[in-house]
Amino acid sequence: MNLRILVALVQKDISLYFKNRFFALITVIGLVGFIGVFFLMPKSVEENLPVGWYAPSLPEAFTTRLQGEGLELTLYSSEEALRTAVLDGDEPIGIALPEDFGPQLARGETPRAVLYLRSDLADEYRDAYLLLMEELGFMLAGQQLNIETEEVVLGQDMAGQQIAPRQRMLPILVLMILMMEAMGLAALLSAEIETGTLRALLVTDLTVAGLFVSKGVTGILMAFFQVLLLLVITGGLQQEPVLILTVLLLGAFLVTGISFLIAAASRDLMSVFGWGMLAMIGLAIPSFNILLPGLATDWIKGIPSYYLVDTIHQVINFGAGWEQASTNLLVLLAFSAFFFGLGIVILRRKLQ
Repeated sequence: MNLRILVALVQKDISLYFKNRFFALITVIGLVGFIGVFFLMPKSVEENLPVGWYAPSLPEAFTTRLQGEGLELTLYSSEEALRTAVLDGDEPIGIALPEDFGPQLARGETPRAVLYLRSDLADEYRDAYLLLMEELGFMLAGQQLNIETEEVVLGQDMAGQQIAPRQRMLPILVLMILMMEAMGLAALLSAEIETGTLRALLVTDLTVAGLFVSKGVTGILMAFFQVLLLLVITGGLQQEPVLILTVLLLGAFLVTGISFLIAAASRDLMSVFGWGMLAMIGLAIPSFNILLPGLATDWIKGIPSYYLVDTIHQVINFGAGWEQASTNLLVLLAFSAFFFGLGIVILRRKLQ
């Protein structure tokens, strides 16, 4: 198969793809929509603990010190105003100290502080705020607990380096776009099988190997350039651009093989959507490990998309390089080659 025939077939497939108004429309809307979702999501993470605060007898220096301890204090002019803010949902909790709080401490008395909690506050947050209240009591009284504590961080310590929601979503958006293109290619292949176009092409000088090479190139190019456009617009190529491009190529290679399998299992457009959605749901499972770290277990490493989204996540959000990503790249390459080869074998049997 010469280069001229390959280019002609790829041009034909891309042209047919965009002549299908439905897939042309969802391709544009999907890409624009995913980019819009990225920019609509918060670009920063607030690590301070919000607290409503009423403490008229405490010096400003103490309040400033609390601000530096990771608390986001909002000062209120009265206890009633603080209660209203908590009831209205403006504050998750409110702490009110009596006006003679300082003198009571000086006399050795036990002053009464009021902790206002929203009714819909989760139990785990209530426990955390109650502990905060105890610590504030020790700070104010100038006393320390007579225990020795050891801080143990389970998993990756994210203190001070929390990931913004939009950055956490970016690898998932890449996967969604890749799978949309996989369904588009599968629909194109399914239609050509049902109309006999692929069999007619094999009557010419085109070989079976050449046919699948052209379809593979079409799928990889269409998937790759769309996710590339996504990352260019969203700034996802700022860290290790060559590594990211390599991962995107392997991801496009993977979903092209999956599109062959979807096309082989489908009889019409509706069955393409059915199998395509099933594949998309399965491949999306590793994304939960990014959205909710520590929730998923090791079995998700058996899903090939794990090595795609995890590599993008580690590179974009943690600055991982080739050395850290090498294992993921090799496993992703192996999965991509396996599914591509399996898709060719099964699709070829359907053509016979």
